[in-house]
Amino acid sequence: MENWTALIRDIPDFPKKGILFKDITPLLLNPDCFAEIIREMHNALAGLNVSAIAAAESRGFIFGAPLAHSLKLPFIPVRKPGKLPAATHSVTYDLEYGQDTVCIHTDALKPGQRVALIDDLLATGGTAAAMEKLVSMASASVVTHLFLIELSFLEGRKKLAAPVKSFISY
Repeated sequence: MENWTALIRDIPDFPKKGILFKDITPLLLNPDCFAEIIREMHNALAGLNVSAIAAAESRGFIFGAPLAHSLKLPFIPVRKPGKLPAATHSVTYDLEYGQDTVCIHTDALKPGQRVALIDDLLATGGTAAAMEKLVSMASASVVTHLFLIELSFLEGRKKLAAPVKSFISY
């Protein structure tokens, strides 16, 4: 896991001035490292009786889809409005400047399913908290959150009801 942080590069002032962006694309260029991340996420779910994986658009998909495949579980994409073709549940949440909305298909989850929520980064927790609400709207439950990176100084995990596992913390 030590080599993971060495492969993450800092991009100052992206996407706007004052933000230090954690760029994971160099990590994704290393197939062995990427496979190790998926294995570690897979192992983190051992014993939790997870029955579905949901991940946030777009970088959450990078980890969520292969993780669901490795566990032989359904993959539920969490998308922005207008990106899913059938009826959806949606949750709108506040950002630092404005609002955002996330959606899942109304038939994506069955009542009682145990869901692991996956994303690349936990910052303020807004997206992850909205994902928890989406799962609840489907009468399913969130068992855990998995994040590759957590910006712990932003205290996003305080907004979340389910346990949080991050693999890299800044």
